[in-house]
Amino acid sequence: MAELKDTLRADLNSAMKQRDTVVTGVLRMALAAVGTEEVAGKEARELTDEEIQRVLSKEAKKRDESAEAFAAAGRTEQAEAERGEAEILRRYLPAQLDDAELATLVRDTVGEVTAELGERPGMKQMGQVMKAVNAKVAGRAEGGRVAAAVKAELAS
Repeated sequence: MAELKDTLRADLNSAMKQRDTVVTGVLRMALAAVGTEEVAGKEARELTDEEIQRVLSKEAKKRDESAEAFAAAGRTEQAEAERGEAEILRRYLPAQLDDAELATLVRDTVGEVTAELGERPGMKQMGQVMKAVNAKVAGRAEGGRVAAAVKAELAS
């Protein structure tokens, strides 16, 4: 069984004992999302920690988008609640890379791909570069940020 799932369950029990309704609700939702993902597809399976992190990341992103929608509609109280839920979920995710770290990682990866191909990759090889970068990023940056950094590096 995945260690992250065990951590989520233990933290849920702790939050229930402390009567922390917000954390309890968020962790229940997170475990339900993990459970839904486990039974999706043709046969049920146990998710790895990396797959669970992907599910939690997706749920945190949903909360961010909801917070933006609530804020745009002038519903600041609900927006703050959504942001709070997203922060609770982020406790279980790896620390995000800042822009400088991401740019350095992309630059290094482009150098490696250049060595493999024998020439500097262009926009046509973006998929190949993205695959290599995503393997190194491993959930520490959103796909959109990674794609933007790769495009910027390949265009330069």
